[in-house]
Amino acid sequence: MSSSRTSGSVAMDDYLEQILNLIEEKGYARPIDISKNLGISQASVTNMLRRLDTEGLVNHEKYRGTVLTEKGHTIANAIIERHDTLTEFLRLFDIDEETIYADVEGMEHHVSKATLGVITTLVAELKSDPKLLAKLKAKI
Repeated sequence: MSSSRTSGSVAMDDYLEQILNLIEEKGYARPIDISKNLGISQASVTNMLRRLDTEGLVNHEKYRGTVLTEKGHTIANAIIERHDTLTEFLRLFDIDEETIYADVEGMEHHVSKATLGVITTLVAELKSDPKLLAKLKAKI
């Protein structure tokens, strides 16, 4: 089930997220950097970049690098926002970072827009009401 919040593929989402992170960090996204960060062969990265290009999510030019299209940028931002919201929610409950990372990597691709809206609301309410957060944490 595809929506404007996702590419419709877990792998494609991971690539878009990684490309945006690299562009923000370095100003560019090269296949070798994507390969290193995702732990995937350069040949696999090149194949996926071609696929993302065909889907209209990136512009990939051999030997020149990869940039996100407007559509790809919108999806990548939504993926990162979803990742950040889930991470922030779990951090409220003092879960260790390793567990948060593993859980968010699993949840971020499968959480619906409606559920993310609920979690976003909960995060805002819990941050604005430390007594309620403390009460909930005491029950865990």
